[in-house]
Amino acid sequence: MSAIVANPAEVSCVTDVVSDAFLSDPVWSWVFHDKRSMRAYWAMFIKSALRFPFVFRTRGYEAVSVWIPPEGTAFLPEDAQSFEQILEELCGERASEVAGFLDKFDEAHPRSEPHYYLGLLGTASQHRGQGIGMSLLGQNLKLMDELQMPAYLESSNELNNPKYAALGFESVSSFQVPGNGPIVTGMWRAPRS
Repeated sequence: MSAIVANPAEVSCVTDVVSDAFLSDPVWSWVFHDKRSMRAYWAMFIKSALRFPFVFRTRGYEAVSVWIPPEGTAFLPEDAQSFEQILEELCGERASEVAGFLDKFDEAHPRSEPHYYLGLLGTASQHRGQGIGMSLLGQNLKLMDELQMPAYLESSNELNNPKYAALGFESVSSFQVPGNGPIVTGMWRAPRS
């Protein structure tokens, strides 16, 4: 299996994989209570990320990874400016609570040195448990190592933390979904030579 760089015309296919992958995620299913809202949010994020050559997919869209390069931003400037309004449309009366929670991602994000940020890694539900997502991530990390760049991610499912640790990520932060909900773990990986 080889990692293929996705292009902007593939935004819908990449979004389909991510939306399916995160529909039952402990953290993101709290943020977005329905598939339509979750898909709209991820489509905005993925559309923005596709302006960089660091969105990868497998040949049959079994898995995707969405990276933001150093100095890159997760959202397009026009989306960032209207973010509150977008959250109100997607989350209704929960928008301010969701916005407060999403702020925790930014607060926990390390700023001490340039790095690649793995915003999303998702495997389509019918392909889970086969190691496809971790294989894609492993290929991505070889590229980061060639570039001698560290990588950062947030794990929204504690069951995945050991998988990330096996690839060299170490826990550097954590925060919790409101109401004593699931834990998000920030994980850092130094480049390997």
